[in-house]
Amino acid sequence: MVEGYAKHFKLEIPLGDLHAQANEWSVTRGARSGRVAWQFVQDLAGRLGHKLGE
Repeated sequence: MVEGYAKHFKLEIPLGDLHAQANEWSVTRGARSGRVAWQFVQDLAGRLGHKLGE
């Protein structure tokens, strides 16, 4: 799911890093769901300096 979001929003991050960070995010939040994936992508975009509305 996070791969689809990253591709759609053109977030430039190596696939291995994306998966590792997404897994860590889900473990620390205690859930794996579409909502958690979306929250992760929003946070990732912010850390990368990328606005999702663009």
